Amino acid sequence: MLAIFHEAFANPPEELNSPASHNGSKRPKLPEETLQDFLSHHPLNTCTMNFGHAAVLAYVRPETPFPPHQRLFCGFDDIYCVFLGSLNNLNSLNRQYGLAKSSNEAMFLIVAYRTLRDRGPYPADQVVKDLEGSFAFVVYDSKTGTVFAALGSDGGVKLYWGIAADGSVVISDDLEVIKAGCAKSFAPFPTGFMFHSEGGLMSFEHPMNKIRAMPRIDSEGVLCGANFKVDVYTRVNSIPRVGSETNWTHWDPH
Repeated sequence: MLAIFHEAFANPPEELNSPASHNGSKRPKLPEETLQDFLSHHPLNTCTMNFGHAAVLAYVRPETPFPPHQRLFCGFDDIYCVFLGSLNNLNSLNRQYGLAKSSNEAMFLIVAYRTLRDRGPYPADQVVKDLEGSFAFVVYDSKTGTVFAALGSDGGVKLYWGIAADGSVVISDDLEVIKAGCAKSFAPFPTGFMFHSEGGLMSFEHPMNKIRAMPRIDSEGVLCGANFKVDVYTRVNSIPRVGSETNWTHWDPH
């Protein structure tokens, strides 16, 4: 999967952007170049959606009947989701949100996001913490320009992110595409974390703790983005919330 968002809609931590990206022989690429690289890596079974200058999503359909990780793409009511992995408690989540048993993980996330976005405050970290399994997802709300991404805490699915030449945020499970497109400004997306274009990066397992950026040094001894860890000694003043006015809500269909 590949998701690229203009910097106006997704503002990642500044530590992800390495000065070495603009001083070395390999420079970051523009989003359209990274998209072409991704398509060349996956010439078959790939579909893309372009949202003008705001965003692009690309999804590779499974090439085998039983891929290591389920890959899903879904769009509904101008909200789009790319999902990798699986949720062990999907049936109970579908019941909680009034969805049919046949609804997959991507559809569940879209409906949960849309419903929670439009109602009173409820911490988004609690919504993601309720997801059980190995997963990574990116949700894009094209009506509001909102980006929401998360990676499960068990490390079963890998995800990477970085900064393109024009400052856009690039998210993908294809490490080679990220390396080529973001030069030295990339890093693994941290496990157990979520990123929202309004609320920023936070741990959904430890939402009351601040985040610390740890510089990454590559094999050439060059600064290469940053790893983000929970600072167990420092707490934030309040739980970050995301969505409409940075708030989500809990919805009880009953």
